[in-house]
Order: sequence, then structure tokens, then C-alpha cells
Amino acid sequence: MTGDLERGRQKVDWARGHMPVLEGIRRRFETERPFSGLTISAVLHVESKTAALALALRAGGADVRLAAGNPLSTDDDAVAVLREAGIDTRAEKGESVAAYREGIRAMLEADPDLIVDDGADLVALAHTARGDRGKIRGSTEETTTGVTRLRALERSGGLRFPAIDVNDAEMKHLFDNRYGTGQSTLDGIFSATNLLIAGRVCVVAGYGWCGKGVAARLKGLGGEVVVTEVDPVRAIEARLDGFAVAPLLDVAPRADLIVTVTGNTQVVRAEHFRVLKDGCLLANSGHFDVEISRTDLAGLAVRQRPVRPHVEEYTFADGRRAYLLGEGRLINLAAGQGHPVEIMDLSFALQALSAEHLARHGRTLAPKVYAVPAELDRAVAEAALAPLGVGLDHLTETQIAYLAQWQGGT
Repeated sequence: MTGDLERGRQKVDWARGHMPVLEGIRRRFETERPFSGLTISAVLHVESKTAALALALRAGGADVRLAAGNPLSTDDDAVAVLREAGIDTRAEKGESVAAYREGIRAMLEADPDLIVDDGADLVALAHTARGDRGKIRGSTEETTTGVTRLRALERSGGLRFPAIDVNDAEMKHLFDNRYGTGQSTLDGIFSATNLLIAGRVCVVAGYGWCGKGVAARLKGLGGEVVVTEVDPVRAIEARLDGFAVAPLLDVAPRADLIVTVTGNTQVVRAEHFRVLKDGCLLANSGHFDVEISRTDLAGLAVRQRPVRPHVEEYTFADGRRAYLLGEGRLINLAAGQGHPVEIMDLSFALQALSAEHLARHGRTLAPKVYAVPAELDRAVAEAALAPLGVGLDHLTETQIAYLAQWQGGT
């Protein structure tokens, strides 16, 4: 599919106009050129906000290459803009799994100095298919799933270059995971179904930062929200936040909507499908399309058919129906527009600054997973204050002295 260039320009211009933090970084990059002579390969959801990041990195002197982080998350109009700008972009909405994987492989074949990843697919490939490459200075990672994979590599002693965990920075997980996922997940569900949330029993599988955001917004729209958890601390947190908490098997017979946000596999599987309420909607907002078992769903169904764009109906032998949204892939991008622009301004500002940090210091860092440097996290927060109309109070000298005496100061 070929994107519409003029429509793409409108989308990208709109995004950039609402991403003041990233735009400020881009202007500095134009002057300082921190990536001059470097190749950056990125595997991300290719849409208008991502285009703003790619253009900012290129303004810093990088040869930017970009591939899709998901076969259904690409906006072809944004791709048209990136290609016109001379950025090699391997992404197409609805591309085959083979084409998706080939795009990631092309990012490695570009022999990058830096990697910007979403799910650690490119990093994983760099550690398997082309383990002889020593040029990579480091990588940045956007997601919980990707950080989990990076830490597994680190524990095994197999991580070959430094990686910055952007996901767990305060200016990322407190906002992107909670407010971004919360709003964009519902955006995708609404776009796919055009159905009402109020009065429905809505199950949220997983009460991490993403689950918190989804649950809060479903509750705000009048849904009866039930949380499922495997962690006792998070289960208690969900209960004290006002949500019912129950095993998925117990609540599946009355669930109108199940949303998975766990980062794990086979969260909704055959045992749940056997007791699922007729007409239940199934949506996933975890990174990979493994949380809702499509294999089990297809195996138990006697009939399968599309009933709307992004909605597949599965009918069981007893006549019950289940509706899988967005093929079980990230519903906020498969059927929606992804996170709100202002949220991605914060996340992509962190990505840009983290990439710059690796460009300057990657060669001196040990192959470990690093937190985003605190000064970069704070710089993004401070840059975001004015656009949000936020002002701060300041500590008096008396207050500073008072705090210092409890912190070992004088």
C-alpha cells in the first residue's frame, strides 16, 4: 500500500507542532550534530510521532534507518514523508510476517552504530544472526517487554553492548505506560467496535503501569472493572484502588471485554475460551501478539469470519461467540492511532537524549543495562513544564538547610 504524501505531511506537521520538548532537542541537534557520521537503526511503530523522532535524529547528523515494530502498526502516510526525506523506511501497514522480519534484518545489515528498539527484536537479532558485529555502541529500549529481554541477556552474560532502559525512566513509565496506554487502548477498542463501555464487565489482565492506566479509564467510562493478577502486591494495590480482583477463570463467564497488558504469553487460553461469555471482546495491549492464544481460539472455534475491520468473530460449537480485535496485536496501534502526541513527546525526547548519551559515551560503558541518566530524565521534565502551563515553587534557604541536616549535610 502506498501512503498519501500530502496527508502524511499534515499528520507529521500536526505531531511536531504538539511535541515541543522533542522539537527543542531537534533544534539543538541541528547545531551540535552529535550523531555526525553515525548510523542509527530503529525498529519502532512507524507513524507520525515516530517520524518526528526520526527527523530529530537525522537533524543531529545521523543516517537514520527505520523498520516496523509490528506488522499492523504502520501509518503508510507517515512512511511516505520519511521516504521523501531520504530516510530508508522498511514498513507497510498489514505487511506479511516475512516482510516484517526482513525489515528488521535490513536494519542490522545497515551496520548501525546505535540501535533504537521497541521490544528488543533488533537487539536480539544482533546477538544471534550477526554476533560478529562489534561496531554497535549501544541501544535504547522503549518497552517493558524489551527490557525484560535485555535483562535476561545481561544475566546470562551474553549482552554485547550497553543498553539504556528508557521504559523505566520516570518521564516514560509514569506517563507513557499509564496515560498513553490507557487512552490509546480505548481509542483502538472504540475504533474497532463502536461499542459502549458503560455497564460492561471489563477485565484487565495485569496491573502494572499499563494495566493501571487501562483500568482507570475503563472505570471512568462506567465500566465494571475486574483486575486479574499473579502478583500479591499488585493485587492488593488494585483492590485498594477500588477494583475487584479475581482469577481470570472465575470472571471469564461474565466478562464483556478482556484486555491483556501483562507482557506474558497465553494469558487468555483454552480453559478461558471454554467458559467465555457469549459476545466477549478480546483485546491485547501487550507488545507481542501472544497474550491471547489465537491457536487455542482457532482450535476451539467451529467457524471464523471477519465482521468489521479489525474484528474477527470466532464461533464455538455451543453457539457462543468471541470477538478478537486487531488480530490480538497491539490494539492501540492495530486499530487506533497509538499514544497521544504529547505523551510520545516525552518518551521520544528521552529516546533522543539517551541515543545522544550513547553516541558520546557508549564506547566507554560496560555491556550492561543502564537506567536513563537522572539528569536527562529531569531535563525532559523541566522542558515539559512550560508547554503544560505548570509552574514550580522553590525551596527557601531555610528549607534547604533543614533537609540537609537529615541527609548528612551541614
